[in-house]
Amino acid sequence: MNAMAVPQASPPASELASGPAVSNKGQILAWAAWDWGSAAFNAVMTTFVFTVYLTSNAFGGADAASAALGGALAIAGIAIALLAPVTGQRSDAGGRRKLWLGVNTAAVAVLTALCFFVFPKPEFLLLGVSLIALGNVFFEFAGVNYNAMLAQISTPKNIGKVSGFGWGMGYLGGIIALLAVLQLFVQPSFEWFGAATQDGLNIRLVAVFSALWFFIFALPVLFTVPELSVNKDQSRLGFVASYGLLFRRVKAIYRTSPHTIFFLLASAIFRDGLAAVFTFGGVIAAGTFGFELKEVIFFAIFGNVVAAIGAVIGGFLDDRIGPKAVIVGSLLGLLVAGTSILVLGNGNYTFFGSAWAGSTTFWVFGLFLCLFVGPAQSSSRAYLARLAPDGESGELFGLYATTGRAVSFLAPALFTLCIAVVTPLVAEGEAQRWGILGIMVVLLAGLLVMLPVKPPGKTQIAVVPQH
Repeated sequence: MNAMAVPQASPPASELASGPAVSNKGQILAWAAWDWGSAAFNAVMTTFVFTVYLTSNAFGGADAASAALGGALAIAGIAIALLAPVTGQRSDAGGRRKLWLGVNTAAVAVLTALCFFVFPKPEFLLLGVSLIALGNVFFEFAGVNYNAMLAQISTPKNIGKVSGFGWGMGYLGGIIALLAVLQLFVQPSFEWFGAATQDGLNIRLVAVFSALWFFIFALPVLFTVPELSVNKDQSRLGFVASYGLLFRRVKAIYRTSPHTIFFLLASAIFRDGLAAVFTFGGVIAAGTFGFELKEVIFFAIFGNVVAAIGAVIGGFLDDRIGPKAVIVGSLLGLLVAGTSILVLGNGNYTFFGSAWAGSTTFWVFGLFLCLFVGPAQSSSRAYLARLAPDGESGELFGLYATTGRAVSFLAPALFTLCIAVVTPLVAEGEAQRWGILGIMVVLLAGLLVMLPVKPPGKTQIAVVPQH
């Protein structure tokens, strides 16, 4: 007699596959509005305006202030790695994904508004970098829930485009926010009290503007995308017990889908490099290439246009050739552009009989950098959303944030270390450029770890019970 065949368990349904058959355009727009609003924190506060203000001579010099900023962000990364592991899991289980998105977004807005009290004096540097670092902590927590919502509003056929659309909206929101900041505060079109530069009033008011911008555009998703259903059993887990469940699930993921772990590691590394490109981009433009604040903002506007185009194109390619190919191609482009900025620096060159100034170097290769950052970020999000089991997107994106922030000290620390090592060897103000080397090392490491990772269609995550 033949042995009775044992039925094989069917693969677990992903949250993406269990979602709507057709996307709701209103929900997609509301969801993307959060990305639009978040640009006020990403583009205005941490990249092109407020961190440039913090690393100016008023706070003790570009080199010292840049090192302090890098150190604060490194500490923030360690804090996120220690605190974020179960935030997504608990919001999934308690049906509170949207609630915690709102709470953490509000925290970012409050911390951003408090930057109004950072006066242009060296004794206020610690307050400034601390507020930016804390803002990054709560922004990452909000991002866990926001990214997890991607599976709720998209389908397997359009997830790449939806993710790319979100990133594109973020970049376009950055353009509008930067234009508003330029016209109202930095190079005002009319006289008003917010244009006053005494005690840095105009830049401090930029922080208030950014807080309001983020808060207002974050509201639509909170009213439009439905909340998750409650998993009552899991919602009773204590905080420590949630870590126990997380560890068991990580072991199960490694056993059943090791390439998911490899992807989390690779993306953790290269996403830290991507974040550093934006965090230190404006700082390098001002400190190394001599851009005035208004020039930094003009570059930021053009950079966001290019980044939005790159994100949208990357989203379409993602649905056609897969997220891994988009990520690898983007990282190669970033390495070429970043290395060119490092090597050429602020020197004057002649190419094919034409003069090439240092500022031209940054404009050309800086925009080249912007073109590839969006696709790498967007496709990373889409890659993971394709894998998340039903009802566990938040936990997986929490793990995504945790692994990312577990190494998020790398790029800021290497940026700071390279500056510190080179400072005694070069002229005053020349050391900052070498911070780029630290960022490129992180991007290269991420690329090397990513190369052997399988595409999402060739790996599957098993569902693990609580107990």
